[in-house]
Amino acid sequence: LAAGTELAEHDNPGAATVQVLVGSAVLTADGQDIHVGAGSLAQIPDARHGLRADQDTVVLLTVALT
Repeated sequence: LAAGTELAEHDNPGAATVQVLVGSAVLTADGQDIHVGAGSLAQIPDARHGLRADQDTVVLLTVALT
């Protein structure tokens, strides 16, 4: 994600995590901001959420489909 871009709010696809490999981002859900920096892993809440890149960012999204 280029700095300043975002993935608009969307539904949770199931149990999922986002790991920031490079840069930093803000995961927004339920009115709360979760700051995730390079090397950090965050569980995506079971709610509508969005992701905004604070700087040029590379993320790894992992989803466990049941």
